[in-house]
Amino acid sequence: MYNPSPDTLYSGITRKGKHKIFIGMAPGVGKTYKMLEEGHRLKREGIDVVVGLLETHRRKETTEKSIGLEILPRKHLMHAGIVLEEMDTEAILTRHPQLVLIDELAHTNVPGSEREKRYQDVEIILNSGIDVYSTVNIQHQESLNDLVARITGVVVRERVPDRIIESADEIVVVDVTPETLQERLREGKIYAPEKIEQSLQNFFQRGNLIALRELALREIADNVEANGIDTAPSGQFCNIHERVLVCVSTNPNALQLLRRGARIADYMKAPLYVLFVNTSDRFLTKTEALHIETCERLCKEFEGEFLRVTQVDIAEAIAKIAQERRITQVVLGKTQKSRWKILLKGSFVERLMRSLHAVDIHIIATDN
Repeated sequence: MYNPSPDTLYSGITRKGKHKIFIGMAPGVGKTYKMLEEGHRLKREGIDVVVGLLETHRRKETTEKSIGLEILPRKHLMHAGIVLEEMDTEAILTRHPQLVLIDELAHTNVPGSEREKRYQDVEIILNSGIDVYSTVNIQHQESLNDLVARITGVVVRERVPDRIIESADEIVVVDVTPETLQERLREGKIYAPEKIEQSLQNFFQRGNLIALRELALREIADNVEANGIDTAPSGQFCNIHERVLVCVSTNPNALQLLRRGARIADYMKAPLYVLFVNTSDRFLTKTEALHIETCERLCKEFEGEFLRVTQVDIAEAIAKIAQERRITQVVLGKTQKSRWKILLKGSFVERLMRSLHAVDIHIIATDN
């Protein structure tokens, strides 16, 4: 009798399961509780929900929240003469629910398991057409490993590749204040009593938690922007992060303008872009060319990106770059045009404002 392997059991299914990740700044924020809460809600709506792997860590509230949900038994593996428990991926594939809840995405499986990491099991389950809800802490994201080590002094061994986070269909940040989390720890709701004081003096220091919380919120914001989810009903992008574009010219005030734009970018913790539009109907003199090179060097000193384009219509060029780079703040110098030229040809700023939506334009008065 033919018995297909778990990896190929559902190879004929074209629909891939949806992956929803509950992410937090640290243990104890309530990721598992929130996941179980969602599982109960969907079960009441008639969805076939099972718990594939649950880690309660003896937390009373979490244990009580799991009551009423079908929990699949774990499989037992022998390692170094000890029987250890692990998630039974094959049982999940055989049971084939609509949704499976899986705790601790970054977990390393028992040696001898078919796959090394739990996230690899999750990929197999998703490919079989089963939706997955999972949990993870921000410090387990691979690209943040060095930064987390500098913040907390702890090198996190269990990590999840960025692609797993980036490819998730939905990410939910389960957030509490550092003070609330420390209070939960003191009340014994996170670790056993003998670990509380040590945790407060190390990983759970307020400064660490503030930094980790900021990381979690920033990563979800980056994920939202990268996937284009931050779109308003009008279809226009709603930028989450500030981005500053300084528009320089051959006018001597350009360096002063650039410095002012760099201060704005620094204040907003925003990337800095500096744009020079060379109109195609004229050539730069040697003095003008040297001036633009000086602007470029100064831009690099401020760790900005210098952009140079050639186009007849300067306003159109600025608008195009602003849209491509998702700019939120445009910095311009005060126009040198006379009133008569403005009346005859129209206001450059007004044209730019008509081309740009949800972008702030700063007109900077300079000494020149």
